[in-house]
Amino acid sequence: MSDHRDAAHAWLAQDPDPETRAELQGILDAGDAVALADRFGARLEFGTAGLRGELGAGPNRMNRVTVMRAAAGLAARLAEGSGVVIGYDARHNSERFALDTAAVMAGAGLQAWVLPRTLPTPVLAYAVRHLGAAAGVMVTASHNPPRDNGYKVYWNDGAQIVPPVDAEISAAIDAVGPVDALPLGDDYERLGEEIIEAYLHALSHLPLGDARDVNVAYTPMHGVGGETLLRAFDWTGFPAPTVVSEQAEPDPDFPTVAFPNPEEPGAMDLALSLAVAADVDLVIANDPDADRCAVAIPTSDGWRMLAGDEVGGLLAEQTLRQTKGDDRLVVTTIVSSSLLGAIAREHRVRFAESLTGFKWIMKAGVRGDRLVYGYEEALGYSVGGDDGVIVRDKDGIGAALTVAGLAAAAKRDGRTIQDLLDDQARRHGLHATGQLSFRVADLSLITDAMARLRAEQPTRLGGRTVERVDDLAEGAGGLPPTDGLRFQLSAGTSGGSARVVVRPSGTEPKLKCYLQVVLPVGDAHLAAVRAQAADDLEALRADVANALGLS
Repeated sequence: MSDHRDAAHAWLAQDPDPETRAELQGILDAGDAVALADRFGARLEFGTAGLRGELGAGPNRMNRVTVMRAAAGLAARLAEGSGVVIGYDARHNSERFALDTAAVMAGAGLQAWVLPRTLPTPVLAYAVRHLGAAAGVMVTASHNPPRDNGYKVYWNDGAQIVPPVDAEISAAIDAVGPVDALPLGDDYERLGEEIIEAYLHALSHLPLGDARDVNVAYTPMHGVGGETLLRAFDWTGFPAPTVVSEQAEPDPDFPTVAFPNPEEPGAMDLALSLAVAADVDLVIANDPDADRCAVAIPTSDGWRMLAGDEVGGLLAEQTLRQTKGDDRLVVTTIVSSSLLGAIAREHRVRFAESLTGFKWIMKAGVRGDRLVYGYEEALGYSVGGDDGVIVRDKDGIGAALTVAGLAAAAKRDGRTIQDLLDDQARRHGLHATGQLSFRVADLSLITDAMARLRAEQPTRLGGRTVERVDDLAEGAGGLPPTDGLRFQLSAGTSGGSARVVVRPSGTEPKLKCYLQVVLPVGDAHLAAVRAQAADDLEALRADVANALGLS
């Protein structure tokens, strides 16, 4: 307790924020040992996702001291005089953290550019390469709960940092002293509208096709994507989407959703209700920082959310039909559907798998590959044209445009997006995917579950024999080591193949299980094959949950 009190007093002496000083002083006055230990018994670790955590005082929270230390550590890793571009979303304190970062960078002798206002993460990622910056910082917690914020770092290639750069920055952060002793500067530059127009111009080179007649219902989910997406639709000639009014304006409290993530139950309810009322062709949603894109389509049974893997396959075909060259590369992650590999073989282009996360997708392939498309099942897509991907990170705006383009082309031809999905299933087999996630309050539950799964590996899952287990911590398949297990399963009574991957989330307190069943279609009715796949996935869910011992 005394150590934590001493650390808290040292924190108070340097904290420039009256709000967090008052919070911490209240905890000290109350003698709340539990709260002190929570804030000072650990710290937010800087890693390949940068920083992310709950707002509040102390090293285990996101606050101005934590941010200024991170900025100083990043500045120490960069050459004097190099440039850093900084963006921010509309979460609590995002602009303040961005301006603190700019002041630290300027004080360290670096050139700092700040985006003109709250903008999507892909605009920041694009700006890094466009401006020739040495690094970029985006202040965002993406789709985390309202009380969270984060600090995402990009390198000069416009992609998120990977080892060893993350460890080098973390070590530099450790060497930072009290932040009230840091030199600060005010000669950073606020960028103007030209950076947004450069991004929009780049999006016009996406493989959008020439059809434009499509009616879209759209929600930015209380985030910062709305204005940019509407401008992008107008810029590229699409009709203006009908926007969910209750979620149109940025709001850091996300009042209409439990979690501001299109994948979470209930998050899309308002958008789907608008789709019915407005009689649209398509529903598109971004998450709060607009790096992800969700899609829903009408069916005979009502509106249906597409899985990230379904959208991933559609965007892959759209990209490969409208680009050229046998040096093209498409990439997805080891937890995404294997459908992309089949599509790549059909189009005779290069294909690679990476670890989970766009930082790894952007590093996949070998010298001479031209990355034109990458995606991950968690609604993240980066689409490109003949010159390669536009943004070297997830881009929910570019993905939305490309989805609108393929939907408009299908509509012109008297077809639907479901028809396109059916075509893929007939050509490549039905690739059905699903997830099982466990959100926990105590992260040790995840550690224990992974240890238990390694020690007591199941021999059967979902009625199929486990034929091979890959411990991803050992760097399976030549990939860098990561905490995860991959189970390759036998054909089973319904034929085809199946796979399960279990891994802890890198950004949320979740254990995530990724399920896949691939069934041949042949002359069978697709409805029957889909029903069988649904049954197979449900059987996998039950057995995986039992093997993990979580509920």
